[in-house]
Amino acid sequence: MKKIVVLTGAGVSAESGINTFRDSDGLWEGHDVMEVATPQGFGDNPELVLNFYNERRRQLLKVAPNMAHKALARLEDHFDVSIITQNVDDLHERAGSSKVIHLHGELLKARCSHNPNHIIDWKTDIQLGDLSENGKQLRPHIVWFGEEVPLLGKAANITQSAHILIVIGTSMQVYPAASLIHYVTRDTPIYFIDPKPNISRTDFKQLTIIQVSAVTGVPQLVSDLISEKH
Repeated sequence: MKKIVVLTGAGVSAESGINTFRDSDGLWEGHDVMEVATPQGFGDNPELVLNFYNERRRQLLKVAPNMAHKALARLEDHFDVSIITQNVDDLHERAGSSKVIHLHGELLKARCSHNPNHIIDWKTDIQLGDLSENGKQLRPHIVWFGEEVPLLGKAANITQSAHILIVIGTSMQVYPAASLIHYVTRDTPIYFIDPKPNISRTDFKQLTIIQVSAVTGVPQLVSDLISEKH
């Protein structure tokens, strides 16, 4: 079965009502990124950081997958599909996608602040005083700036196996996630869906740019790929 690898960013979830964290002025929901998305920020003001992600988590539980998420799930009926996402929401899974790698962590999980391998499901607020089994404060299971991206190697191996690569709703500015597109061979067809695509045609031999939103572009591309197969 043909292997399709999908790289997704904030643009695929924006139309479900998930705010993209980073605004044009570089602030995340009114906060400096160093305050809410670094280990140092958590050390300086853990309550502020916990509240920031508690708000994101509450918001996530009120929204639903959109047509882009659902179309990608439908693609699994016809292809071997792996989704590698920079998003920390669970909308791909709720739409029905079965193989999803979250490069930057997951909002609906918490982890021990001293043992990154102790990860638990968590759908409510994390409060100061909520402790892991070894008695240490719980923190959001989010990969913060300055931390390793533990699933990057696995994601790179999967990307290398792609017969088709689809990139959706990402600025291709956040590294190391943005480097994944370079793991496919030069002859691999790449479909890039974004209303403001930030990619050069000269770098890739088989690049198709679809300059529309995810909810418009993804269902159409999925239909086209399924039709071509049959």
